[in-house]
Amino acid sequence: MRRKRLRIVLFLLVGAGAVAIALALYLAPRWKPVKEAFASTTVLEDKSIDARFAIRGNRHPPSDLVVVGIDDTTFQDLHQRWPFRRSYHARVINRLHKDGAKLIVFDVQFTEPQGPTRQDTVDDNSLLLACRDAGNCVMASTEFNDAGQSTVFGGPPGQKFAKTVVGNGNVLTDADGVVRRVYYEQQQVKPLGVVAYQRLTGTKVTPSNLGGDTTYLDYAGPGGTLKRVSYSHVCPGCGRDSHNKPVEIPQAPAGFFKGKIALVGPIAPSLQDIHETPYDAVMPGAEYQANVLQTAREGFPLHDSATWVDIVLIVLLGFVAPLASIRLRLWGIAVGVAAGLVYALVVQLAFNSGAILSFTYPIGALSLSTVGSLAVHYVTEAFERERVREVFGRFVPESVVGDVLEQADGARLGGVGRYATVMFSDLRGFTSFAEQLEPDQVIRILNRYLTAMVDDAIIPNGGTLVDYMGDGIMAVFGAPIEMPDHADRALAASRAKLRELQRFNQWMRAEYGFEKSFRMGIGLNSGEVMSGNVGSEHRLAYTAIGDTTNTAARLEGMTKGSDYMLFMTASTKDALSKQPDDLAFVGDYEVRGRVAKLSIWSLEESREARSDGSSFASVAQTETLRDK
Repeated sequence: MRRKRLRIVLFLLVGAGAVAIALALYLAPRWKPVKEAFASTTVLEDKSIDARFAIRGNRHPPSDLVVVGIDDTTFQDLHQRWPFRRSYHARVINRLHKDGAKLIVFDVQFTEPQGPTRQDTVDDNSLLLACRDAGNCVMASTEFNDAGQSTVFGGPPGQKFAKTVVGNGNVLTDADGVVRRVYYEQQQVKPLGVVAYQRLTGTKVTPSNLGGDTTYLDYAGPGGTLKRVSYSHVCPGCGRDSHNKPVEIPQAPAGFFKGKIALVGPIAPSLQDIHETPYDAVMPGAEYQANVLQTAREGFPLHDSATWVDIVLIVLLGFVAPLASIRLRLWGIAVGVAAGLVYALVVQLAFNSGAILSFTYPIGALSLSTVGSLAVHYVTEAFERERVREVFGRFVPESVVGDVLEQADGARLGGVGRYATVMFSDLRGFTSFAEQLEPDQVIRILNRYLTAMVDDAIIPNGGTLVDYMGDGIMAVFGAPIEMPDHADRALAASRAKLRELQRFNQWMRAEYGFEKSFRMGIGLNSGEVMSGNVGSEHRLAYTAIGDTTNTAARLEGMTKGSDYMLFMTASTKDALSKQPDDLAFVGDYEVRGRVAKLSIWSLEESREARSDGSSFASVAQTETLRDK
């Protein structure tokens, strides 16, 4: 029971330790002094979000959202260097307005005049007038003063004249360079996409809409998911050849932009307005802003789960494997793995529904506790096996202990049915002999005898010592490990015991000067036995029980008064691989507890050993021994 309680405590400590580590990592980013030290775990959590985007796949892009991209085709068509003259942008706005675009968003910055010449001023004015005529333009800027004002179109007066508003073109980049979030405000100005949404709907976005200062951007997919049209195909009369002569460039069909939102901006890699996204592909700034606008239109659907929810998940998953291991042992590890798979599925389904559950930290707690539980299993199993090896090794040969440990479950070996041979033996006359001796002399003589019988006879022949009964010995051959030659081994051990008895008697004569000799009785019986551990949780004992055992014990008692010191049943004789040359038939006898008579067999060797000198039937005078 103490071992069981210790095992439970170890598993609970593993769960508590895993939860503590995961919580420390989860809460660390909220502690500014240690935020950088735990930045790697934040990156892992961000990467798990990237995986959720990839698993979810692309969503159907909105049909009314079009990116008018300044791409490689545009440069080939226009033969112009960047930045283009503002008269080109004015033509694009005029074309979009003529088509009926409901919103025109420029991810191009016009914070300074085009140039000092009169033509530059004309171009600047043409852009202002185009925006004023359209009445639905949103412009980008990355430079704002303390009041959140930009110098686009010369400042607020020019913006008012052009009937345009300005949004912040900066992006929010995570530590690994990936853009996953959209901010509420930077430099007191909302992102370009959010300002465009407000201009489109007349609805003001507040921090509560985002759920805080930032929220996740709900991308429709990787770069290129949204519909694109080349800038040159929306700029009538802008085409030039390599000699700067006008050429006709195919234009988007008339009315193509009716009722659509057009986001104009660079998408050519050479313009370097590209950003890392949760997907493998990069995304140009204009498409990023289009995703921001669409996320706002959808009500900012992605949001973090509450902190208390994440903490509860960390605690629950951290204790899954330890608690399961207490009841299910190694199957608890499988439960931990299954819990991880189920949680991964739950996290993905929640993401698809808009909730971003923490993944890295609960799974981290689960992984740590699962590995820790596995370690506890192996450590406790190793100690248990060593304990069993030490205890069980006293009863069986070392070579058998390994087999037992392979087949058994620690010290709880349980019961196994075996066809085996049971041996009982007893030293005749020892009880009365020992009554008049000093205790230390009795123990010394008994240990000498038992050592010879067990270590030099039973164990070398593969027998399992079951019990000592004073000077009596019970052993079994063929259990708990099956042995096809169990009868041969038992008979070989019996012969060895007879020889060891002779040596023991010689030792007694040499040590104490006795002329008389001890005799023994041995009973062998083969049949079905049930072997295993019996007892309580505090004390276990290995035994072999059944009718076969009872008969073997009675055979040993029947040798008293017989010419033979060994009796074995016909079942043992028949189980021998080869009949001994000195096999002797004793007769058919009634055995208590058996209905039919049993045929009893013996060995001539046991008869010859009996005739070796006079024996101790009882001992009445032991003064000589006590004197010694």
